[in-house]
Amino acid sequence: MKCKRGLTIAMAAAALAGLGGPVHAQDKYTLKSPSGIAFSDFKGYEDWAVVSSARTDEVLKVIVANPVMIKAYKAGVPGNGQPFPDGAKIVKLQWKPKKSTEAPFVVDVPDVFTQAFVIEKDSRRFPKSGGWGYALFNYDAGSDKFTVDPSLSDCGHACHVVVKAKDHIFHPYQKR
Repeated sequence: MKCKRGLTIAMAAAALAGLGGPVHAQDKYTLKSPSGIAFSDFKGYEDWAVVSSARTDEVLKVIVANPVMIKAYKAGVPGNGQPFPDGAKIVKLQWKPKKSTEAPFVVDVPDVFTQAFVIEKDSRRFPKSGGWGYALFNYDAGSDKFTVDPSLSDCGHACHVVVKAKDHIFHPYQKR
């Protein structure tokens, strides 16, 4: 009997080890914002193409977009007067900056990751905001966890109205 229980425990431990990570790890893709946007809608954003970058006094930002949005950018949207298609998604990744201690010149580099600000085009779901939905997911480095920002959208549509003529998107696809 003891041997059978030991074998069961060993099999369970092996199965858990095969899962590839600690059992207590957070799955950020289970989070959903008050605006109804799920982080899982942006699965794979870590590998999306870079659109642009930006810097404020507080954060360094890298803006990435999914293949639908990149294809639209390459076709001339929004400069050609066409809107981005439904399914276009963009993520603004934000870090606190720090001065590089290794570079032989003065340069700010990313330090602590702080937020993923996501934007999704779905004209049926978000008709009142030009077809765009907005959500903010905060990251806490201390706990290594994402949380949903309780606001409906960070600045969201209210900020993006000023670029309505560019289908509510600030950043153009930069030359490479």
